[in-house]
Amino acid sequence: MKNKILSITKKEFLQISRDKRTLMIIFILPVALLILFGYAITLDVNSINMGVYDKDNTEASRDFINSFSGSSYFKIVTYVDNDEDVNKLLDDGIVQCVVVIPDKFSADIARKEDVNIQFLIDGLDANTASIILNYVNAATRSYSAEITKEVLAVKGIKQYVPIDLEPQFWYNKDLDTTQYFLPGLIAMLLIIIAVILTSISLVREKELGTIEQIRVSPVTSFELIIGKIIPYLIISLVIAYSILLMGKVLFDVTVKGSHLFLFLGTMSYLLASLSMGVLISTFADSQQVAFQMSQLISQLPTVILSGFVFPIESMPFPIQIVSNFIPAKYFIILLRDILIKGVSPEVYGTQILYLLGFAVVFIFLAARRIRKENTV
Repeated sequence: MKNKILSITKKEFLQISRDKRTLMIIFILPVALLILFGYAITLDVNSINMGVYDKDNTEASRDFINSFSGSSYFKIVTYVDNDEDVNKLLDDGIVQCVVVIPDKFSADIARKEDVNIQFLIDGLDANTASIILNYVNAATRSYSAEITKEVLAVKGIKQYVPIDLEPQFWYNKDLDTTQYFLPGLIAMLLIIIAVILTSISLVREKELGTIEQIRVSPVTSFELIIGKIIPYLIISLVIAYSILLMGKVLFDVTVKGSHLFLFLGTMSYLLASLSMGVLISTFADSQQVAFQMSQLISQLPTVILSGFVFPIESMPFPIQIVSNFIPAKYFIILLRDILIKGVSPEVYGTQILYLLGFAVVFIFLAARRIRKENTV
C-alpha cells in the first residue's frame, strides 16, 4: 500500500513540475491575492474629505474648524458660502461630510448659551457614515470640553469629572481591520488553491485518458486519493507558511498562540479542502468545469458564510445553520484565536476536530464515487 501511494505521489510531483499553469497558480496567485486583498479589504476610515460652511467667520469658528483640520482623520478640501454649494458637494461626492457653523457661533459661546452645529454626512455607505459620525462627535466633545475647562478656570473652579472612562481593547488594541481580516484571507487563499489544484489534477487524468490505466491497476480508490492529496498537502503547507511570513512582513501579523496547534489546524483544514477538491473532480468531466465548480463551491461560501467579512451572529438563523457546513468557518475561528488572541488550545481545539470530520466525510464520499465510476 505504501509503495502504491508513494508511486502516485511521485507521479503527481512530476506532473506539477511540468505544468506551467499549475506552477503559476501555486506561486503567483497567493502572493497577488494576499497583497491585493490585504490592502484593499479594510473598514478603516483614515482620510475624510470635509467641506466647511462657516456662517460666523470669526476667530472662534476658525478655532473650531482647526480642531478638525489638525486631526489625521479629516481633510478639509473646500469652503462654501451658500446652501446650494453644500448640496452640490455632497451630490457630486466631492466630500463625505460638511460642517455648517451658525452665524452666531462665537456670540452664543460668549453668552454661555447652547450652540447647535450641523454636520451633513454622506450616508450612502452606512458603515463609513457611522464611523464619520463617531469621529465628528468625538472631535466636537473634545472642543466643547476645552471651552468648559476655560470657563471654569476663569471662575476659579476646578473641573470635576465624576467618572473617568478609560476603554481598553483586548487582542487588537489598535482596532486594525487588516488584523481581523487576514485570517479569513488566509483561509480563502488556501481553500481556493487546494480545491482547484486537486480537482484539476484528477480531471486531467480523465482528459488525457490515463485514468483508465489507473482503473485497471491494483490501486484502490483510497490509495489514489491519498496519493493525489499528499503532494498538494505539502505544497499547500509551504504556501500557508509563506502567507504567514508575508503577513508578518507586510501587515505585522504575528503568531501569538501555539505554533503546534496552528500546524495541526492548518493540516486539518488543508485535508478537508484537498478532499473536497477530489470529490469535485468525480463530478467534473473537464478542467474548465472543475475550475468553475471549485470556484463556486470554495470561494463564494468562504467569503459570504464563513465569518470572513460578515459576522455570522448577524445573519438570519437558517443561514447560520448553513454556515456550519463551511469548513472555512472553523479554520477562521482557529486562526483568529491563535494569531490575534493567543488563547489556550482548550478554546479552539474542537475546531480541529470539526475540520478532521469534514476531511473524513469528503474522502469517504470521493472514494465511493471513484469506486462507482470504476465499476461502470
